[in-house]
Amino acid sequence: MQQGHHALQHHEKPPLAHLHGRRPPAPAWFTAALAQAPERSAVPVQGAEIELLSWGRRGDPGLLLLHGNGAHAHWYSFIAPLVAEAGYRVAAMSFSGMGGSGWREAYSVAQWADEAEAAAEAAGLFDGPVAPWCAAHSFGGFALLAAAARWGQRLRGAMVIDSPLRSPQEMAERDERRRSRDWKASRVYPRIEEALARFRFLPPQDSAHLYIVDHIARHSLKAVEGGFTWCFDPFLFRHFTFGKPHLELAEARCPLVLVRGGRSRLMSPEMLAHGVAMAPPGTRAAEIDDADHHVMVDQPLALAALLRQTLGEPARSA
Repeated sequence: MQQGHHALQHHEKPPLAHLHGRRPPAPAWFTAALAQAPERSAVPVQGAEIELLSWGRRGDPGLLLLHGNGAHAHWYSFIAPLVAEAGYRVAAMSFSGMGGSGWREAYSVAQWADEAEAAAEAAGLFDGPVAPWCAAHSFGGFALLAAAARWGQRLRGAMVIDSPLRSPQEMAERDERRRSRDWKASRVYPRIEEALARFRFLPPQDSAHLYIVDHIARHSLKAVEGGFTWCFDPFLFRHFTFGKPHLELAEARCPLVLVRGGRSRLMSPEMLAHGVAMAPPGTRAAEIDDADHHVMVDQPLALAALLRQTLGEPARSA
């Protein structure tokens, strides 16, 4: 849902097409954030290697960042350093079937929740003086809700960012449409410029921050024989088991914060209010102004500030 990588199915103009492969200029804060290179590792989980990026000092309070559908850990590689510099150990992972992680014959939300716990363990997020937080965007929010219901007692809190909490009937209908779809292998582009020119967001949106779009798009590609293709298993949803986010929302075993982008077309104010009403008492709601569904693309500094505010002043270990 977050990343366009198949043939264009909409009439929107791909945001990077006019650049012809050139990198757009970036502000100083973005360049400085990317200069803080993460620790890179791979965590074996149930037969697949899971890509893990980590920033900050091991032993400091932890934060795990989970991406959305079709995305990867580098959707946070310009956000995580801004939180880590405040005294946190921050990690971002790629779910199996996406980014630099391994692929499977079949996938499930429950398995992604297991991957998240294993990634948090490997990054040392449970080594701090307090339990870690976990934040997830869009489809990744369903994995986080599953995690909150299954092992949420290990978390200090969970932030679900613009995850559309549709009714169980709508979820079932969407599941059936995915299963009946005619799945095809991803296209191979002879030149990276051609692939970048095809990148777009799903749901479609424009962005004033082309340097972020370009960064995400480049990390969405991998070199293969004959050129470049997308780092996403095109058959992921052919054999996929969804969770039950409405039940898992109500059964969360840690404090929750539900967030929407102020211009989001996927999560309406009514959907946000409904989610808070279904969640355990004490669940908080927040909104990031002037942000569409892809909050970290539209308002990266505001999202980093919200994360830091929610996590609070870190209690650092000795």
